[in-house]
Amino acid sequence: MAQEPQHSGSLKYGGVFAGVAVLWLVLDRLTKIYFENAYELGQTSVHDYLVVRFRLIHNTGAAWGFFSDSTFALGCLSLVVCALVVAAWLMWDKAMGRPATLVETLALSLVFSGGLGNCIDRFMQGYVIDFLDFTFMDFPVFNVADIGVTCGFALLVIAYLVLERNSGAAEAESADGAEDAEAVEVADAPETSDASEGDRA
Repeated sequence: MAQEPQHSGSLKYGGVFAGVAVLWLVLDRLTKIYFENAYELGQTSVHDYLVVRFRLIHNTGAAWGFFSDSTFALGCLSLVVCALVVAAWLMWDKAMGRPATLVETLALSLVFSGGLGNCIDRFMQGYVIDFLDFTFMDFPVFNVADIGVTCGFALLVIAYLVLERNSGAAEAESADGAEDAEAVEVADAPETSDASEGDRA
């Protein structure tokens, strides 16, 4: 009977990685195009929407104004990060000693797509289109690509913590099982000393 081919985690969830990356990138591009055409630069929406309002800005640096007017350098950095994310996903088996889980694949795909979305802005337009502004705190205006990067990193951390907890619980159960097995073996062992005394008598 022929064995089914063994696929790595990367190949197993390849469709998930590609599909999520494409969908998130399309969503990012469509929302940026809409707000770029519907709002004037600096314009803020009349109404607030739950915890956000819309405000169009062109960001030539990073968050909180860091590296202002460093668009090209930040674009190159984004490309490097995207390449590293793909490499990490493809080499996950060797680096971590196990295939990437579905959640980890989803997380890496979001980080990749978000980084690529902002990278496209920087190289094509010389700035990143941001339009989401929190109403309850002083926070940099952001976009869908930023949400993907942030949520992707958060999912990676959560997946790591959950796997570590489950691994610790499994090791504890294995240790308890080993102790129980040793106790059963001791209890079932023949009383050789009593038998020897009976023979000598």
